[in-house]
Amino acid sequence: MRVAIKRPDHFTEIVESCLGQTLKLPIEGVATDNRECLPGDLYIAIKGERTDGHSFLSSVKKSGATAALVKFPDPTIDLQQIKVEDPQSMIGEIAHEWRKQFDIPIIGITGSNGKTSTKELLFHVLSNKYDVHATEGNFNTSIGLPLTLFLLDKTNTISILEMGANQVGDIEYLCNIVNPTHGLITNIAPAHLSGFGTIDAIAKTKGALFQALKDGISFVNYADEHIANIKVPGIKVTYGLNADCDFPADIHHENDGSLTLTIDTHEIRTESQNLSFARNTLAVASIAITLGISWTNLQQKILSFSPLPGRCQVKQYNSITVIDDTYNANLESSLAALDYLNAFSGNGRRIFVFGDMYELGKSSQEQHEKVGNKCSEYELDAVYTIGKESIITNSVLQNIPINAHFRIPDELITTLKNNLQTGDKVLFKGSRGMEMERIIEGVFLS
Repeated sequence: MRVAIKRPDHFTEIVESCLGQTLKLPIEGVATDNRECLPGDLYIAIKGERTDGHSFLSSVKKSGATAALVKFPDPTIDLQQIKVEDPQSMIGEIAHEWRKQFDIPIIGITGSNGKTSTKELLFHVLSNKYDVHATEGNFNTSIGLPLTLFLLDKTNTISILEMGANQVGDIEYLCNIVNPTHGLITNIAPAHLSGFGTIDAIAKTKGALFQALKDGISFVNYADEHIANIKVPGIKVTYGLNADCDFPADIHHENDGSLTLTIDTHEIRTESQNLSFARNTLAVASIAITLGISWTNLQQKILSFSPLPGRCQVKQYNSITVIDDTYNANLESSLAALDYLNAFSGNGRRIFVFGDMYELGKSSQEQHEKVGNKCSEYELDAVYTIGKESIITNSVLQNIPINAHFRIPDELITTLKNNLQTGDKVLFKGSRGMEMERIIEGVFLS
């Protein structure tokens, strides 16, 4: 990861005050990967599970970096090395000091699913009224989020920060760096169970966002019982598919299968058949209206939004409809994607191409079974699975005329090429590590 610094001299002053040391040269960028280091960068030597950033100080020197934050200095390398107890924690402290300069709304977004999609939609909706700073890519972790904050500039009038968590305590740590003024938890579901253990631990970890908002505003999804039960110490704005909240909503289908929301008597068309997008729209509406966006502008922005690649993106290949939801997968997002496939209008077979869901720990078998049961419930026309865990999904399928399991991508690609027909609707889904987008490329672009 690397970010360029817009105001090197000012940034360098803040870094020096945090470190209690003088840097020989201004910092023009911050990098955690030696391969991305450029002249003038501050390199952060982080020890990971597989590699130790201290091993690459020679490469960092050759890149022309200004200095390196290290726990173990190497006296044989002619590079200014600043010894700290924990380089990763120190970069968080520096990011915290950088953030303190800005008296603007800082919106934290976390949750088991839909963080990035909700952030991107909110960014789009707010972009006419505000100069929006937001998380880019996957810079939402204890390493990436500090780098995101370094991009916050005096021209920005609002910030949207995505907060990811893989283990207990992650969100509390990020909130201590960010000091958010507003917060949204999209949902709480059994994702990353290998790091959390239980869904209650997930709820407690995500709930730390609301606990950090004693003087702020928490946007509470009343449709999610785990979120609805979290104590909110500050101002609470509620939304959900029920009447007992600040932003009550109903969802109904138009004749073409698209979804329309009625939010507190205001009708918002989505022109999308994706239920997850409708839910994201409701969450974004609660924030946007609270921040002064008009209902008219909200509607215009919802209709002009384009989903990110790999997130229920609909594509056409020679009269075959592909639903590309390959960015990632857990149980809730997989079931939601199947809902989307099942609700898709038009004739043609409904086909599901499914790769393993990762990081489920002891719940992996149960959750892969649930995906298979949902396929059977919808009586899909074909289900193709690939990987080590999704064979469980294949094993519980019933009433599915065509189903097969694969371990080798090339075999799956060949089968799909030989069997797909005009008018088919094909949903591709799997965890990031399964790289299901390569299956799409192999079938339709090679």
